[in-house]
Amino acid sequence: MRMTGARGLAPYLLISLAMVAPEAWAYLDPSTGSMILSAIVGVFATAALAVKTFWYKIKGLFRRDAARPGPAPGQPAKAEPGEPPASAD
Repeated sequence: MRMTGARGLAPYLLISLAMVAPEAWAYLDPSTGSMILSAIVGVFATAALAVKTFWYKIKGLFRRDAARPGPAPGQPAKAEPGEPPASAD
């Protein structure tokens, strides 16, 4: 689909406006660089924690044998080691 009109022109207009921005006589003190660096480290730490949290779900998306055989319909599930078998009430 081809963008026409104002929607297609907007990215080019924003880029051209950013290229002709006037000079800014601003002072960036040393703590500004430290703040930017800590924000970048925070973004990477957040991304790493998100991947760690959802690792098994992400890994399951790329696994070939995604459909594991479970108990047949009408069959009780196996008890975990150390647990008594489930009673059929």
